[in-house]
Amino acid sequence: MKSGGALIVQSDLTVLLDQSHGEGEAARELLHRFSDVVKKAGQLQTYRISALTVWNAISSGMGYDDIMEGLRAHARFGIPAAAEASIKQWSIRFGRLMLSSRDGRLVLSGDEEIMGQLRSYASLTDWVVQRSDENWHIDPACRGVLKQELTKLGYPVLDSAGYKRGEALAVQCRELTPGGVPFRLRDYQREAVERFAATDGFGGGSGVVVMPCGTGKTIVGIAALVATSAATLILTASVTSASQWKNELLERTTLGEDEVGLYGGTHRQVRPVTIATYNILTHRKSKVDAFSHMKLFSDRNWGLIIYDEVQLLPAPVFRMTATIQATRRLGLTATLVREDGCAEDVYSLIGPKLYEMQWKAAEGEGHISTVHCTEIRLPLQKGRASVYHAANGRERLRIAGENPDKLDVAEQLARQHEGMPTLVIGQYLSQLHEAADKLNAPLLTGEVTHKERADIYERFCNGEIKLLVVSKIANLAVDLPDAAVAIQLSGSFGSRQEEAQRIGRLLRPKLTNKAWFYSLVTEETKETEFALKRQLFMLEQGYDYRQWRASEGSGEQWTFQEVVRT
Repeated sequence: MKSGGALIVQSDLTVLLDQSHGEGEAARELLHRFSDVVKKAGQLQTYRISALTVWNAISSGMGYDDIMEGLRAHARFGIPAAAEASIKQWSIRFGRLMLSSRDGRLVLSGDEEIMGQLRSYASLTDWVVQRSDENWHIDPACRGVLKQELTKLGYPVLDSAGYKRGEALAVQCRELTPGGVPFRLRDYQREAVERFAATDGFGGGSGVVVMPCGTGKTIVGIAALVATSAATLILTASVTSASQWKNELLERTTLGEDEVGLYGGTHRQVRPVTIATYNILTHRKSKVDAFSHMKLFSDRNWGLIIYDEVQLLPAPVFRMTATIQATRRLGLTATLVREDGCAEDVYSLIGPKLYEMQWKAAEGEGHISTVHCTEIRLPLQKGRASVYHAANGRERLRIAGENPDKLDVAEQLARQHEGMPTLVIGQYLSQLHEAADKLNAPLLTGEVTHKERADIYERFCNGEIKLLVVSKIANLAVDLPDAAVAIQLSGSFGSRQEEAQRIGRLLRPKLTNKAWFYSLVTEETKETEFALKRQLFMLEQGYDYRQWRASEGSGEQWTFQEVVRT
């Protein structure tokens, strides 16, 4: 399959990539800009082009001609007419609908043809105050839900209705940190901030920035805050990451301690810059009670809201975000993968993808470490096989995930990388307690207080602790810059997002700029099926994923044989 181009484009916008082709890597980098990876089978990788992927590509500066020229350059058998027509239709629709503010009114406008098409959708009726052929007056309170609905109907909206200024905030970036280290934005960080601050109608003032862990998403957020110079609400995944945000703000900006507040855990500080957790916002006494902390969205006149780990947005925050479209919004993520299919809502309510940095590009420029990914398959112990086959689906996954032999293999791998900062990661608490005992390592789970967690993180970062056993609380927004090895015992079903997050713990630059990620999987169980799904994100990023088969050797040693390299 090496003659012709590396891509096979099908009528339904499925695209097959032949990775063994000499131009396979160039074709993969092209596809990454306007499609999503679906699956991998041998040397063939399957991608899907959709309206959303095309609109995001265009909002990031790629045009219809760029997409088609790229496909033609790599298409083995040309491009089917139906596929080309769909891409053209989606591209033509981008920019034809505009939300703007006129004489204090919110107006949806477009040419007569496209507005005529919208008249047939009854779902839009309740939000329209008054209609004419090319202009509809919209209820301002419906600005967000209107954009959501139009996106789902296949009509992207450029929102140039503007934003409220918010409470002014005097803040600048420091030229030197308190430790005397020069603080300068890297070129790609500056570009991301400039796109956020742009006023060209293509998302300026709100949108999503996608950058690998370790490349400075927090720095982009801080620079956007300085560019906005307004009271800012920052939402993040945990109390630990909230504290890290506060430390970075105090170190890199002129903000004082009394201007940055934490709202989460035991803290309830509402200050010009307030950092809250998603958990506190969505807390309520019972399912019928109101979300008592959601009032934080209106406690100050915010000029900017930053959503860290935006792919995690819970439904109540989605709904609140739909009502605050007059406030600038910035979403930050390493991977906008949502297993519930709600990526469309992120883009319609936060804003378009403003900037994306590919993982392999960041690695090639030395901004992140090179990660060697290996899946190790182990047999299920004979005594547990009958129990496994008698169990239901969820129980089977747990039995496979808690395969006792995984602890022996994890111990062997830890010895192999002795002296390197190592994380052992898992899903099940009982398994993690056993791993901590076997490896004589500290254990971090939700049972550990925030104060104890902070102490353990600090000891790991300064090298006092070399081996740490962690639950899923360490998946997100935790700064463990020197972690060089991760051994995954078990995970959450087939979550690509979680795989990317866990590998992200290893990506920060190091002296050697090398890291190792091992995923332990029980062979011939449901775990192998989910493991394939979990690999998708890293394959999309261009990483090799090796597969080893483990078998018991002499004594307590296991032997590993490489069977697949993808």
